[in-house]
Amino acid sequence: MVTVNSLEKASPDIGDAQEVEGNMTLEGGSGGTGLDDQNVKSSGRKEFVAPAVGMEFESYDDAYNYYNCYAKEVGFRVRVKNSWFKRNSKEKYGAVLCCSSQGFKRIKDVNRIRKETRTGCPAMIRMRLVDSKRWRILEVTLEHNHLLGVKMYKSMKVDAGIRRKVLANPTEAQTIKLYKALVINTGGTGNPKLSAKDTRSFSGHHSQLKLKKGDTQAVYNYLCRMQLTNPNFFYLMDFHDDGYLKHVFWIDARSRAACGYFGDVIFVDNTYLTNKYEIPLVVFVGVNHHCQTVVLGCGLLGRETTESYIWLLRTWLKCSSGCSPQTIITDRCNTLQSAIAEVFPQSLHRYGISHIMRKVPEKLGGLRNYDAIRKQLNKTVYETQKVGEFEAAWGLMIQHFGLADHEWLRSLYEDRAWWAPVYLKDTFFAGMSTARPTEILHLFFEKYIHKQTPLKEFLDKYELALYKKHREETLSDIESRSSSPVLKTRCSFEQQLSKIYTKEIFQKFQLEVEEMYSCFSTTQLHVDGPYIIFLVKERVLSEGNRREIRDCEVYYNRCSIEVVCICSCFNFNGYLCRHALCVLNFNGVEEIPGKYILPRWKKDYKRLYAPDHVNSNVNHGDQIQGFNQLYQSALRVVEEGVISVDHYKSALQAFEESLNRVHNVEEKLE
Repeated sequence: MVTVNSLEKASPDIGDAQEVEGNMTLEGGSGGTGLDDQNVKSSGRKEFVAPAVGMEFESYDDAYNYYNCYAKEVGFRVRVKNSWFKRNSKEKYGAVLCCSSQGFKRIKDVNRIRKETRTGCPAMIRMRLVDSKRWRILEVTLEHNHLLGVKMYKSMKVDAGIRRKVLANPTEAQTIKLYKALVINTGGTGNPKLSAKDTRSFSGHHSQLKLKKGDTQAVYNYLCRMQLTNPNFFYLMDFHDDGYLKHVFWIDARSRAACGYFGDVIFVDNTYLTNKYEIPLVVFVGVNHHCQTVVLGCGLLGRETTESYIWLLRTWLKCSSGCSPQTIITDRCNTLQSAIAEVFPQSLHRYGISHIMRKVPEKLGGLRNYDAIRKQLNKTVYETQKVGEFEAAWGLMIQHFGLADHEWLRSLYEDRAWWAPVYLKDTFFAGMSTARPTEILHLFFEKYIHKQTPLKEFLDKYELALYKKHREETLSDIESRSSSPVLKTRCSFEQQLSKIYTKEIFQKFQLEVEEMYSCFSTTQLHVDGPYIIFLVKERVLSEGNRREIRDCEVYYNRCSIEVVCICSCFNFNGYLCRHALCVLNFNGVEEIPGKYILPRWKKDYKRLYAPDHVNSNVNHGDQIQGFNQLYQSALRVVEEGVISVDHYKSALQAFEESLNRVHNVEEKLE
């Protein structure tokens, strides 16, 4: 449902701009009424949000005022066609508002001198008071069968008495200001047409969302459609005080549920915004239990500023799991870095190494000896295991190729603690570091977005993209549960986790088990009671298919069965590496300890795991929290129910039984 409420003082954590929010309360700024001449008159064309089935209002008056404002903007007048009241009560519960040209004069009025003005116009809205105690639009007809008149704002402007009356009534003024906030001024190019006086008055317009013709209605239609078909869909729109749209955020029901499961590590992709795409898109991305990328929310930002990112991050936190991610990965971006420090002070913020390495051809391609520089840079970044080794290799590269004055490499070195793997060994990435999340995300969107893709086209294709991703995850769930992987060794570790991990994660782990046989030596370097440092020697293939010997140090605690490899595969990927497995095997450990088997990679992860924010003790009256938790629980049953016909029948029966039990509760309360 689309909720439209009266203006309230904005909460300090979101900001003082006006916001229209789905499933929540609209929050607005504390500016004036906004009904001065400058707000009433505009030189630009306006796209007023048309009524749509599913819109909801706090009261009948709010609904009437909205339709009346819409009518004035489009150019017709409104009258009440029908009203319905409850028996033995004056409480109204239904109404039809129509164009004043609806119907025809009665026969007995035909002979009157006044000319017939009605045309049988079909334009109308039918609304009703629903269980949520709000007024919901149930039927809409937008078409008129007559010419529409001039904008009705003239009557407000000419009649000074009416204008004084409006300004004297704060409630009515706020309502009109609210629906003026839904008017977005656009010219043919998508930019506002302002006079010199308007430009001085509205200094903040440079940060508004740049929309082209038809984009406003496309965004609104998408949000309305998703609210009607996706009950736990959430969106938020941020407006300037003068009614210009700044930012939009949205997240569907599956993505909200995924935030609870897979929100421990997120990638905030602002590629489309920083690279000046037609769509100023920012995407929140995670990885699921099949190591597939999942969308955790999307936003459109009018400008790339710290304030814009703070609004976006706080909005995402508000509507997702409510818990800060353990790790946040981004591109190198100072404004986004400042926003993350403000909103998520407890999270570890790191730069995505794939973003950085993908820019190497652009930044270094013009240098003499580029190929040699690139090879040395890759070796420095990916093959050094200790900080001292990285520092020495970097210094040698800079000195050998004379790169001391190269600005990009200099800034990269200054930020090395944010992106270089040797500095990030204590950071948990859930596979998003070595999996190169940017490349995976671009593969996900490459069929849907290019630099000139218009917003309207993207919104249409976006739903298809999400559908394909959801289907991919469902098929992977079915395959992981219904098939048994082929074992390639006799190692007990492989057999143990073949019953636990999803197919994709098991195949990654299985490779580590196979590569145990390339580790030909495991020896003790240092012993201090139960603490032992092992040296594992491994044969690896280098450039030119040459075989090299690589040494890896592994820390082991015999008392707690704790094992930590210097390659930090467990933190980077979420499963133990070949070196750690060799040490466990060397010490007679036949099963991997449970602390090294992450729940997020298990086949039945969603079935067994309840997100931290789900609380069975919901406070009475907290309908939003209760709705979210019930919906998430139901969604888990739905996901299980599509596995097979038997699953479907069982899930359907469970829903019917649950509904009967809820009805029994209602009967007991009566």
